[in-house]
Amino acid sequence: MRENGSEESVDRPLTIALVVDTVGNQGNGTSNSALQWAAELERQGHHVRLVGVGAPEYPARINKVPLVSWVASKQLMQFAQPSDTLFHTAFQGVDVVHIYMPFKFGRHAAKVARQMGIPVTAGFHLQPENVLYSAGPLRHIPGVSAFLYWLFKHWLYKRIDHIHVPTEMTASLLRAHGYKAKLHVISNGYSPEYKPGKPVDAASPAPVPFRIIASGRLAREKDQITLIKAISMSRHAADIQLVIAGTGPLRRYLTFRAGRLLARKADIGFHKHTEMPQLLRSGDLFVHCSIADIESVSVIEAMACGLVPVIAASELSAASQFALLDESLFPVRDAALLARRIDWWITHQKERAEWGAKYAENTKEHYSVEASVHKFVDMEREAIGE
Repeated sequence: MRENGSEESVDRPLTIALVVDTVGNQGNGTSNSALQWAAELERQGHHVRLVGVGAPEYPARINKVPLVSWVASKQLMQFAQPSDTLFHTAFQGVDVVHIYMPFKFGRHAAKVARQMGIPVTAGFHLQPENVLYSAGPLRHIPGVSAFLYWLFKHWLYKRIDHIHVPTEMTASLLRAHGYKAKLHVISNGYSPEYKPGKPVDAASPAPVPFRIIASGRLAREKDQITLIKAISMSRHAADIQLVIAGTGPLRRYLTFRAGRLLARKADIGFHKHTEMPQLLRSGDLFVHCSIADIESVSVIEAMACGLVPVIAASELSAASQFALLDESLFPVRDAALLARRIDWWITHQKERAEWGAKYAENTKEHYSVEASVHKFVDMEREAIGE
């Protein structure tokens, strides 16, 4: 852009349409990210048009897909019904259209945008492995994961020149599955409300109860059952209180297992997005057991609040990249080793105080939503310039 136009053309505010199937649902990670980016884009002087179910100005109708919609609703996700009228109205005068999901709504939005001569970019936010863990026995069929990568590419991404991916792991997976677009690695980032509270007192003993917090969909691939088992195996099991913030198909199962295995009553269920910073600040340790994750924003938010994380090392999860020391990692699904990690942090109060501050500082430096949105705008300008 700098070579082809004036300084004004480089720095002028952009008008960006963000196309998200589910906009107005703050229990869904993709919706949360889209809303945070929209707010930050506006704060940085750009203009945003959110398009999807629950959008304030450009709302879409719900598209009921037999069975699939029921499963998606358990993850607080709805599919939007495509509409030429909606898209033509929302895209009139925009500089670029950014698509969040490769489903019918996003695909049709991309088609209309191209017909209107508007550049289109997309984000890759739905890891096929996450889809498969909600699909029961289907995930055991050989090659089904590779098929979904191909299907998403065929549906949307093969016609997109610039794709936003949250982590290098995601970029590697896409390249391995034949995606040819330019991949822009940009963290989804965290909102500034997530900041440390009162620092840990290094000189005092570990608090009782010792609050362990987890956050994420209550679904098979998040593997919260390993955390419940690990707490039951801990030397300090009687002193640990578990909080899992989330909703999903396994809520009743996890509540039942926690009730049978844990000494103290667990809090497992939905917490409003606005409540999460305070909830995280009330914790003593954050544990993330997920098997498959594109980025794990919940871990970023916890670290930003000064919580030391203990993270599952899984080849399908990018979350282990956040660990700053070995005591913040354990092999995925290994409840016994996770129990040892939990016990180490409970008995090392001084180290927990020291590393909590380090995690907060490191997160502030690398993962703020402000920095992420600056990079996203650079990607959009590049797409417009071409």
